[in-house]
Amino acid sequence: METTPPEASLGNFVAELTYDDLSGESIETITRAFVDTVGVMLAGSTEGAGRKATESSGIEPTAADAATLLGIDADAPPDSVALRTGTASHALDYDDLAWAMSGHPSVTLVPALLALAEETGASGRDLVAAYAAGFEAECAVADPVSPDHYEAGWHATATFGTFGAAAAAAHLLGLDEVEVSQALNIAASMPSGLKRNFGSMTKPLHAGLCSRSGVTAARLAADGFTADAAAISGERGFWDLYGEGGPEQFAEPDYEALQERGIHIKAYPCCYFTHAAIAAAQALVEEGVDPETIEQVTVTASAGAGDALHHADPDTGLEAKFSMQYAVASALVRERVSLSTFRDDAIENPAVQAVRERVEFVVDEDMAYDSHEASVRIVTEDGTYERHQENPPGTHDDPLTDDELRAKFEECAGTVLSETDVDRLYDVLSTLPAQEDVASAVRVDH
Repeated sequence: METTPPEASLGNFVAELTYDDLSGESIETITRAFVDTVGVMLAGSTEGAGRKATESSGIEPTAADAATLLGIDADAPPDSVALRTGTASHALDYDDLAWAMSGHPSVTLVPALLALAEETGASGRDLVAAYAAGFEAECAVADPVSPDHYEAGWHATATFGTFGAAAAAAHLLGLDEVEVSQALNIAASMPSGLKRNFGSMTKPLHAGLCSRSGVTAARLAADGFTADAAAISGERGFWDLYGEGGPEQFAEPDYEALQERGIHIKAYPCCYFTHAAIAAAQALVEEGVDPETIEQVTVTASAGAGDALHHADPDTGLEAKFSMQYAVASALVRERVSLSTFRDDAIENPAVQAVRERVEFVVDEDMAYDSHEASVRIVTEDGTYERHQENPPGTHDDPLTDDELRAKFEECAGTVLSETDVDRLYDVLSTLPAQEDVASAVRVDH
């Protein structure tokens, strides 16, 4: 019996998906993802790569309103807007994760969708459905070659995210199944992003590039642009060149990625591979560890963590986000690990540096490569303390509370918006499915 090619199967799934196909739990998951991503996008527009991308577009982030910063009101074309807002969304490494794609899903999807919201007159339900289409598509493309693809040195957010952004944009633009397949096959010539650039401004640029590529691919497909019909699954196609798997490992999307594996919202603004160790270290402090008495700290984590966290003695805030030693020392010394922890002027804190020098990071080769668990062992003048943390806080199965999510949103959005505007924007986003015109709802009159 002849089987449907993966590209055609994905095209049909994306084109046919509707808001009514989604469970209430999935709708809530996506709504929370929009809240979280918009918050970190706003904060990211003021720092590092996000600030530079914003200013290069002629926008002063501290003087702009939410609609401008989010790409709702923009003079530039949607693909350029998606590049700017995607970069800002990932600039602080505070955005969400999905193990089903081995990367950051929302920074590949939300910027592309917001960039198209005005021209499509998108409702909240439109954005939720398009997000679901993009999420399932990028996870389906990721599955045959993960985690080997990431282990080889590719940044999965950038590579798989290109397909997710293309699928989400295609859905929002109303493309049919043939056009969606074309968009995905066009997108197959666009993925890039190297883990070598972790700890630099180019890492968040990856999210902007894949968002831009997705919008470009969808708009080209809408205009009749063509690509090879098997650019993902065929010989010398994406899977063949970027990984060890192929079409025989492909499974048609069935909402399992979204409903069962879900999205993990970050509790700390740094690489996710540090999060379990941060939580374990904080728990040990609560149990009575006095940072001033610490003689040695040993952190054990996976080989994936070892690959990503290659800045033992960071010089900048960006490098510090990819330093197990600095992150754990901060968790032990500081009251909380927050945005300010990773500013350049915070790195040389004497108390943190004193502990960082005592932190040893060990890779456990028996752990699954992409495991996010960690163990922390602390030797002090008074004794030895140990804790194993299986998962970071904020996973799909153990999510941040609504109060914690709102506090994170207020922390992030409050860097550029007034308290009144923060509250108003939160009210819009937290009721996203009820919004008839998202672009209009986001705008704030001055």
